[in-house]
Amino acid sequence: MRYKLTIEYDGGPYVGWQRLAGSQTVQGALEDAVEKLTGARSEVMGAGRTDSGVHALRQVAHVDLEKHFAPSRLCDALNAHLRPHPISVLSAEEVSEDFHARFSAKRRVYLYTILNRRAPPAIARGKVWRLSRYLDADAMHAAAQRLIGKHDFTTFRDANCQAKSPVKTLDRCDVTRDGDKLLIWCEAQSFLHRQVRSIVGTLVEVGDAKMSADDVAAALAAADRTRCGPVAPPDGLFLMRVDY
Repeated sequence: MRYKLTIEYDGGPYVGWQRLAGSQTVQGALEDAVEKLTGARSEVMGAGRTDSGVHALRQVAHVDLEKHFAPSRLCDALNAHLRPHPISVLSAEEVSEDFHARFSAKRRVYLYTILNRRAPPAIARGKVWRLSRYLDADAMHAAAQRLIGKHDFTTFRDANCQAKSPVKTLDRCDVTRDGDKLLIWCEAQSFLHRQVRSIVGTLVEVGDAKMSADDVAAALAAADRTRCGPVAPPDGLFLMRVDY
């Protein structure tokens, strides 16, 4: 039986989603929980391999189990075995064998939050990128629109990215200000390794008046990683949802 899991986690304690020998990962913690429940090791396949320190509100994964579980019981049992990890299985549902958490996904939605104030965060520490200097959100949004569409995103691709092609289609990249927070929404069917954080870091250069929208367009067209701005830290990045 294949189950679709919707998962929330704090990425701070982990080196990322993907299982890595000798390191604490989200996938590894989930597979440990499944093994404690069923007595068998099963792969938990995620919709996206979030980086070290990146969080998720509605990550999606699937797992195949020999034994049948009522979805609500599976959800509760996994959460019991996940303690004290900051990982929560929000829901579980039975799905057909042709459902694949990664390859069936139609859209992934990420939100990056910048806390734009002098005072450091107290409640949101580890969940935002705090920048004390004022950023021009309107200029950042205008520059972000130059990235919309199908492009070679080599400039915004990590050197260790394993994707076969740097060509991706970015459907949305919006920057809005909400009080002392800047919200940067990015949507696409799929992303390159550290693409969102690379885009955010470059847009901050625009907000600082160190780059213009034309500079961002030129950097994109150059397909040159050295033209990317500093990569934003993982703290403020959340995988908000995956659409199917």
